[in-house]
Amino acid sequence: MLEYYFDCPHCWQNQLKMIDASIINQQFIEDCETCCNPLEFRIHVTDNLIESFEVLSIEQ
Repeated sequence: MLEYYFDCPHCWQNQLKMIDASIINQQFIEDCETCCNPLEFRIHVTDNLIESFEVLSIEQ
């Protein structure tokens, strides 16, 4: 597992996301742990390194 810190685009709270390095391309939706608004994550992992990490606000 890899650690990655990001800021929620809704509440701007800095948070930790644990990333499974065995999955190369990841795209999923989860609620923010602080404000509970939905976030879309797009992550690319190569050789146990996070190559790209994008978190998008899903407007309600």
